[in-house]
Amino acid sequence: MKILIGIQHPKQVHLFKNTIFQLVNKGHDVKIVAIDKEITRELLERFHIPFTLLGINQPTLGKKFLELLTREYKTFNIMREFKPDLVIGRAVPHLAHVSALLRIPFIIFEDTELAGAIHKITIPFASTIVTPSSYLGNFGEKHVRYNGYDELSYLHPNYFTPDPQIFKNLDLNEKDPFIVLRFISWNAYHDVNLKGIADYPQLIRDLEPYGKVFVSAEGNLDPSLEKYRIQLNPEKMHSLLYYAQLYIGEGGTMAVEAAILGTPSIHVEGNAEGIATGNLTGNFRELRDKYGLLFFFAKQEEAFSKALEILKNSNAKQEWQKKRDILLKDKIDVTEWMTDFIEKYPDSFNQYKKKNRTSQ
Repeated sequence: MKILIGIQHPKQVHLFKNTIFQLVNKGHDVKIVAIDKEITRELLERFHIPFTLLGINQPTLGKKFLELLTREYKTFNIMREFKPDLVIGRAVPHLAHVSALLRIPFIIFEDTELAGAIHKITIPFASTIVTPSSYLGNFGEKHVRYNGYDELSYLHPNYFTPDPQIFKNLDLNEKDPFIVLRFISWNAYHDVNLKGIADYPQLIRDLEPYGKVFVSAEGNLDPSLEKYRIQLNPEKMHSLLYYAQLYIGEGGTMAVEAAILGTPSIHVEGNAEGIATGNLTGNFRELRDKYGLLFFFAKQEEAFSKALEILKNSNAKQEWQKKRDILLKDKIDVTEWMTDFIEKYPDSFNQYKKKNRTSQ
């Protein structure tokens, strides 16, 4: 089978990488098209995944819109030449529109409820939408759910083993506590009218008595904060999260990753009404309410109060690891499920719908 996979964010490299390896090993012809955003290109190269670059992520919605036609033109030419049997990706316009134009089935793997505007111009063109079972939205007859999270496609123990070498990389002893902060650039399409941490320096000062603080940031930091920036190879970031005493930040993906790795995790993001956006996201709610692994707040003060509670609990890390064990027993190997679903499509989709109707 010929399969085209679109990637436009670092998380999507991780999301699809193991499935790509499995599909290639099974003899399928897989082609990757990518948008260069943050470290997306670097990760693809580090994992030795060949790709065709469609463009560079644009910082504003206006520039994103202007480049859309260029991306669609390039995608059209690539698909017409490659002639894929199936297109895989997130809810992105150039994949949705071109696959529909060429009448090629397009499977969207989605876990973001807050991307309503993009969904309006992509979902109608998709053949199937796949989400975690915790996803709050409903896409009707085209919707397929699986019992897991996107992040388990690369953080499941079958694919991820933490590397203690990071302590040497960071000039730390293995018993030295450290905290990971994440600051984002707020220029993604789903970041409109959202806000996060109000005072970065103050949060760092408040946390420093409890461990060394490392900052992961999109773009530039204030010069006074550059000394906190993590100097670590991108593929070691998940080991960093695994060994951290606490994660706190604006990055939703990293918040979920930390939680799934058994690290106390706090997400700070609110909408225009002052509501923590975690309340609007199924995986966040499930990780908080069912597993107690993740907390989310709209305001910095509330988030720090919870962080302080966790950091003062000397058993917090052990408690979170036990919670993680419970989660892993509940959830599936997502990569194995994705590979099987793609390889057997559309029969896999028909079987899912038939099983779903039978169970109702």
